[in-house]
Amino acid sequence: MTYKILYNDAVAMTGGQHVESGQTPAMIAQQVEAEGVKTIRIVTEDPTRYAGVRDLPRSVTIHHRDDLEDVQMKLRETPGVSVIIYDQMCATEKRRRSKRGMIKPDRVRTIINTEVCEGCGDCSVKSNCLSVEPIETELGRKRRINQSTCNTDLSCLKGFCPSFVTIQDGEPAWEAQPRQAFNADGLPLPETPGLAQPWNILFTGVGGTGVTTVAAVLAMAAHVDGNAASSLDMTGLAQKGGPVLSHIRFAREPELISTGRVPPASADCVIACDLVVAAGGDALNLMDAGRTAAFANSDVTPTSEFIRNRSKRYESELLSARVKRQAAEFSAFDAEALAVGYLHEAIYTNMIMAGYAWQKGKVPVSLRGLYRAIRLNATKVEDNMAAFNIGRIAAAAPERLAAQSDPRGHVEEKTLDVLIEDRAARLTAYQNADYAARYRAIVAEVRDAEAKAGLGENLTRAAATYAYKLMAYKDEYEVARLYTDGKFAQQLASQFKGGKLRFWLAPPIIAKKDSHGHLEKKHFGPWMMTGFKLLAKFKGLRGTQLDLFGYTEERKMERALRDTYLENLGRIARELTAGNHALAVEIAKVPDEIRGFGHVKEAAAAKARALEADLWAGWPTGKLPKAKTSLISASQ
Repeated sequence: MTYKILYNDAVAMTGGQHVESGQTPAMIAQQVEAEGVKTIRIVTEDPTRYAGVRDLPRSVTIHHRDDLEDVQMKLRETPGVSVIIYDQMCATEKRRRSKRGMIKPDRVRTIINTEVCEGCGDCSVKSNCLSVEPIETELGRKRRINQSTCNTDLSCLKGFCPSFVTIQDGEPAWEAQPRQAFNADGLPLPETPGLAQPWNILFTGVGGTGVTTVAAVLAMAAHVDGNAASSLDMTGLAQKGGPVLSHIRFAREPELISTGRVPPASADCVIACDLVVAAGGDALNLMDAGRTAAFANSDVTPTSEFIRNRSKRYESELLSARVKRQAAEFSAFDAEALAVGYLHEAIYTNMIMAGYAWQKGKVPVSLRGLYRAIRLNATKVEDNMAAFNIGRIAAAAPERLAAQSDPRGHVEEKTLDVLIEDRAARLTAYQNADYAARYRAIVAEVRDAEAKAGLGENLTRAAATYAYKLMAYKDEYEVARLYTDGKFAQQLASQFKGGKLRFWLAPPIIAKKDSHGHLEKKHFGPWMMTGFKLLAKFKGLRGTQLDLFGYTEERKMERALRDTYLENLGRIARELTAGNHALAVEIAKVPDEIRGFGHVKEAAAAKARALEADLWAGWPTGKLPKAKTSLISASQ
């Protein structure tokens, strides 16, 4: 048996308190050795910290956290009891201390070149991190790093993808950007609720985003006003980005608050900073359709399900509808977009929501008490007061606020003609005009067949989307071009100033392989941009005998996928009927499953081939597999 002891400098499940025993990993190792354990391993993010430690038992060995799996595999075969001591500060607590100035922030940050990203999700799988978020682009869903919530753990770099770049000693660009002006003058003061009876507010949000802090500020504001208030946080796994429900109860006298939790169907106000949590059973049970006023942040924060399912989507409208059915009053707005646009930090979303609810007359504290409570909190005072006022404006005079873009992207669907022209232009930049003409020809063939059959344009849209995807496979030349065409420079400038870049790549010719036979990434310095510029100039060699990269198995696979798909589109166009149209659309969409690089893409392609074979089994009659039939029926 192997015991694993986590030494993370905090009691993470109860708010990040320090461990009181004062034991060090060396002392823990001594203790378990004294109890008879002969095999002890310490795994840490920085093994050099143990270079000067003298009180470790002689049998203890130190390993980097990247070697954790290998250590576990070896101990699995080791007779007797063994112990792994994992030494690393709690990432959430580290971020909290950094934001409060208690420790120096890490000087290395991660960004993802969204042009290179394939949206495969391998970085999410490797890091298990909720700061790796989806971003919607014209080429589909990809990934971005939410710098507001990033713990700078850097484990996302393990994702097998050349889109990752680290920047050392770069200054956040938003700190130098001028704050957008807003005018809170002249806003009417709402009539706040009386406290003859307890007034109940429920905050819903995600752990690590400041929900409990804002709840505590509201409770303190009540005390400043001379009233009673209690705040009870139901956090569960909140430290890991899980759901948070903060119950705040206000009353004239303390004895009127009999319990800390809001009783069922008794919430007077729900401040839904996160709609997923607000639409859950625990929150809905506290609402009453004749009593509750609910105010929601319409932007939906990705949950842990997104880590496991790269295509997981939460529809804001559907979640809002669930909450609206349980509320007497409901309104929603994109508070996160306002927080990022005006204050450059998503962390202020919750204070904006508090300001919104207060202006709506649903928070029983005075403006003076609230400002005083924010000052007593003594953290980012001016920014929090600004966030509160932005929320007030959003409620009373939204026309004063400038329109903000969704930080996770929003793309309007193009018309079919615009889509085809856009992809043809991209393929011209990718290779040349002849290559783009090949694309136009096959899409035109499919479009003509679909039009003659009077079947709409769903098949043509799928063909136009995924023929481009397979034709514009990201080989070394294309990755180099996407780093040097100017878009990455713009993305970088919008996030950081200065700093030293490192590019995390796994060139197949020189990269080593890990124990699984997969290529290992290594970092390359700023000079790599010069290499990219040079390499991009040789895109004309792609597919020729002089293309050294074209001889790798991955490139052979990509060319085969492209050619087979284009041939299949031709067959579909020739044999298309009303009876097999739905099946044809599903076949045309198969390449959506093929994402990633290297072994990730290889595994995805294998699954796609199996799916495609299953679909082709129903051709030309049009019989869909049972699983696909049920999915299509559900979507209709």
